Amino acid sequence: QVQLVESGGGLVQAGGSLRLSCAASGTISSINYMRWYRQAPGKQRELVAGIASGGSTNYSDSVKGRFTISRDNAKNTVYLQMNSLKPEDTATYSCNADVRTEGRRATYRYWGQGTQVTVSS
Repeated sequence: QVQLVESGGGLVQAGGSLRLSCAASGTISSINYMRWYRQAPGKQRELVAGIASGGSTNYSDSVKGRFTISRDNAKNTVYLQMNSLKPEDTATYSCNADVRTEGRRATYRYWGQGTQVTVSS
């Protein structure tokens, strides 16, 4: 089985920074794509950023230029550096990963439980 655990959320003032981490563990053979999503109360879940195993990235327009996604393949961990935070960035942030486990050819998508980010004005 595979588990994803996020950390790094918290309360920060507008203009501040936070760094989220999401570590995958279990019988992992390889991880292809990793993503960060967020969901604010009463709003739909939004894809914030994604990163391929080779390092190519994509971002939503709402965070481009402020957030940076990165990963450490040796640690099976993805990061989200969030700078110039705004109150509208307040949400629960969750990661997911497309994982191939040992002994299997297919990949499956696993989700973390989420971490709360609150930005005060």
